[in-house]
Amino acid sequence: MEIVERTTEITAEEGCTTPRSRKYRIPVTSVCPPPPRKKSMVVRIRDPPRNGYFQPPDLETLFYALPRREACA
Repeated sequence: MEIVERTTEITAEEGCTTPRSRKYRIPVTSVCPPPPRKKSMVVRIRDPPRNGYFQPPDLETLFYALPRREACA
């Protein structure tokens, strides 16, 4: 009976362990890298078209203003 108990203790101690030597450790970073730079805004003013803007004659008929309703007091 004693032999069985000793082998059980040995197998419990021989289980998986985490390696602790220096070559397995994660290296410590010294300085964080700088954040990425924001791209500069390119402002370009467009010239109006040479022939002007297209203005259909019946455009005003599509968009008309509805009369406002007055609030009931």
